[in-house]
Amino acid sequence: MINVGVVGYGYWGPNLVRNFLAEEGCDVSFVCDLDPKRLARVSGQYPSVRTTTDFREMLNDTLVDAVVVATPVHTHFELAMAALNAGKHVLVEKPIASTADEAQRLIEEADRRGLVLMVDHTFVYTGAVRKMYDLVRQPDFGQLHYYDSTRVNLGLFQHDVNVLWDLAVHDLSIMSHVLGAKPLAVSATGQSQAPGQPEYAAFLTVYFADMIGHINVNWMSPVKVRRTLVGGSGRMIVYDDLETVEKIKLYDKGVTMTENPEDIRKMLISYRTGDMWSPKLDETEALALEVLHFVECIENGKTPITSGEQGLELVRILEAADKSLSQRGAPQNL
Repeated sequence: MINVGVVGYGYWGPNLVRNFLAEEGCDVSFVCDLDPKRLARVSGQYPSVRTTTDFREMLNDTLVDAVVVATPVHTHFELAMAALNAGKHVLVEKPIASTADEAQRLIEEADRRGLVLMVDHTFVYTGAVRKMYDLVRQPDFGQLHYYDSTRVNLGLFQHDVNVLWDLAVHDLSIMSHVLGAKPLAVSATGQSQAPGQPEYAAFLTVYFADMIGHINVNWMSPVKVRRTLVGGSGRMIVYDDLETVEKIKLYDKGVTMTENPEDIRKMLISYRTGDMWSPKLDETEALALEVLHFVECIENGKTPITSGEQGLELVRILEAADKSLSQRGAPQNL
């Protein structure tokens, strides 16, 4: 039995506590938060769970095997490092840390102590994203050409990070997992409400060796959109996370360019149109699968799918994107 302590009971913390308590292989023994009102809700709903406003009290409990960090981004490194130093396995909310240097130090500390370090990139565990991962690896999907994603809505403004760190990190985790390719460079443009305030709208382009990725994120859209397109030479995917029934649609469409050198100069291409089908998806809650995976990694010494290394890669992209934002979209090599 893995005993878990959760620090942070704000927006995401209650979901984490619920899922860890539902997993047979673990139990939540502690919840830590600075707000006594939040802790009162924990005690009212889960009387067996101990609560505290002192993070050290949780770390000093020898029964706690793992710590889950669900706090603002700027606190991730300090809390996760303290947990690792106390000999606890760690699951930390996205992004793993505020800088690549901090992320690297967390990875090194976890490796040195033989502990599991996992990042809460929840979308990777959804049935839709796992299905996309399988589809792009089928021979008939063909060569990957592009990844295009839009994630916009009205609210929730963040004060410590811009919209890329808040929203685009979801799409970067999906893109990294589904494509399985290393990006070479990034370019980003965006807009903030006032000087010194985080960007509320941004456009991020990610360059790969033989394909391109594009992510559009915005806190000030009048409509909510969660749509991703993945294009291959043989098949194309539309993933709409707001759809209740057909989240994934696979189109048998593509473009074929002639291999004749003379025709290539003339840009002679042909279009192919076939059927569309929507595959059945696993409807298990993504966070439940993530919690199960975390427990299995601890018990079996496995490397998580959303490991510290993946978290580090995404932070490097976000840091480069910030630099590009400050230079009005100048590409930054990774």
